Amino acid sequence: MGQNCASERQHTVTGVQEAEVIAGMPRAPSLAVLEPRRGSIRAALVTVRPRQWIKNLLVVAAAGAAGALGHDDVPVRVGLTCLAFCLIAGGIYCINDVRDAGEDRHHPRKRYRPVAAGELDARVATALGAVLMAVGLAMCVFVRPLVAVVAVGYVALTLSYTLIWRHLLILDIVAIAGGFVLRAVAGGAAAPVALSRWFVLVVTCAAVFVAAGKRQAELRRTAAQASGAGRRVLRGYSELLLRAILAVSGMVAVFAYCVWAFELPAVHGIPWRPLTIIPFAACILRYDVLLRAGDGEAPEDLLLKDRLLALAGVAWLALFALGVHAAS
Repeated sequence: MGQNCASERQHTVTGVQEAEVIAGMPRAPSLAVLEPRRGSIRAALVTVRPRQWIKNLLVVAAAGAAGALGHDDVPVRVGLTCLAFCLIAGGIYCINDVRDAGEDRHHPRKRYRPVAAGELDARVATALGAVLMAVGLAMCVFVRPLVAVVAVGYVALTLSYTLIWRHLLILDIVAIAGGFVLRAVAGGAAAPVALSRWFVLVVTCAAVFVAAGKRQAELRRTAAQASGAGRRVLRGYSELLLRAILAVSGMVAVFAYCVWAFELPAVHGIPWRPLTIIPFAACILRYDVLLRAGDGEAPEDLLLKDRLLALAGVAWLALFALGVHAAS
């Protein structure tokens, strides 16, 4: 049985390498052939990408920014909404991996995704994705019907992104940013609280900043491979255009955050909210430094692995929590 699995794994990787040779791409290191084949459960877990669920903390942040997390059963409703969006996102990742399997096999990192590597059957991944999305949407209905409406919009946007928006210049970045904004709106609807327009602008610009950084990293990788492979939309981007988008979105995000931070008065003489401007700006600047170094294609990796970025994030969270506690 073990020999059969190893043989299947070797056959899968070999098939990928043959496709790369035809496409003119460099062959993967031979060590990849020796990697053990993942079991079905582990393959399914990898496909739903729990590492990327960190993005859904924005659901909690939105309610926290409005100062509603300490009210009645708000933490329960917001927590359920966050979990629901994690399930929905996991389901969408499954569907996307089936849709992009052919393209992923030519990517130096995505080729090891279970569907692309032949470790998870496409029909199983599709069924898993449908179940996760259905459960997530049902949870949103349980929290509040309005949350379910926002979740349906999120599903429609992200699935249409795979089919349409990711192929269109600029609109691909706007669609990615839209997904972040809908997470924030879902958090506000779950509370329920009205979100500050400045907070929504911060989320929008920060999301554009991250999305443009992702495209910049992809553009640099494609140029370094000199193979012509990669997203078709990258052909319309240039380093100059992406740097301009990064500069504008980053500056507007910091400006909008400053306006939002000064909306609330000091608590007991201490300007807790304005103090969070420092770590927020530090996060933007540090992320830009990492982007200039060529990182950014996997934003969740930067958030989890870069110590300075994590330190700035923890400092922001601590100051924000202290401010909320002082005001309660």
